Amino acid sequence: MAKILDFKNVSLERGDRTILKHITWTTQTKENWAILGLNGAGKTTLLKLIYGDLWPTTGRLEVLGGVFGHTSIPELRRKIGWVSTALQDALHVGDRVEKIVLSGKFASIGVYEAYTHADMAQAKQILSQMGGGDLIGKRYQVLSQGERQTVLIARALMAQPQLLILDEPCNGLDLFARERLLQRVARLAEAPDSPALLFVSHYTEELLPCFQNVLLLRDGQIVRQGTRAELLTKEVLSDFYPAPIQTATLGDQRLAVYPQ
Repeated sequence: MAKILDFKNVSLERGDRTILKHITWTTQTKENWAILGLNGAGKTTLLKLIYGDLWPTTGRLEVLGGVFGHTSIPELRRKIGWVSTALQDALHVGDRVEKIVLSGKFASIGVYEAYTHADMAQAKQILSQMGGGDLIGKRYQVLSQGERQTVLIARALMAQPQLLILDEPCNGLDLFARERLLQRVARLAEAPDSPALLFVSHYTEELLPCFQNVLLLRDGQIVRQGTRAELLTKEVLSDFYPAPIQTATLGDQRLAVYPQ
């Protein structure tokens, strides 16, 4: 298998603060990973490194075969889909949803390049495959939060990425919208042509069984990394969290964690 991500002793400093400390982590094709951490753990900073928005202060970083310092960041970004609620603030909310999905082909906010009828048909097809076929023709601004997240995932898939980052995609969703979105992610993971998935969350119950690998991040450092069977246990998580917890096993191999 080829490497998707390869961090070797990567640190990131800002002024006199060290935001990420000695990150060493490798992921391979066909591996789906979840990153779990509380606010301030460094999750977003880690994602910005992967996407090329930030640069390591020390260490070596390779993403999709490109070593930072010896690769084109704009070309790299075309291979990565990133779904985040923060992206919604930049979108042209008056655009119809299929136009927003289409913009993913060009990694742009809005569509400024020539496209074909086949491109638009592909955008509609991907949206339908993600369960959003009934959204076609609607303007983004009238959608619910769950519908918007579905559109963003379809947009990310439009570029046929090798890596799809789902950055806290359940933020702002009610209980039922969250489960609908998670099931769409599960179906995506089952597809034979699915990209490698990287799912970032505060909550263990959002980590579906398709995420067989887990990274525990705290205070800018990797606390543990390994399989979900190894890490999603009360013993490991009690050591990871800063206060006592209790756990509950859900029916579909998911684990919920609550303050004790």
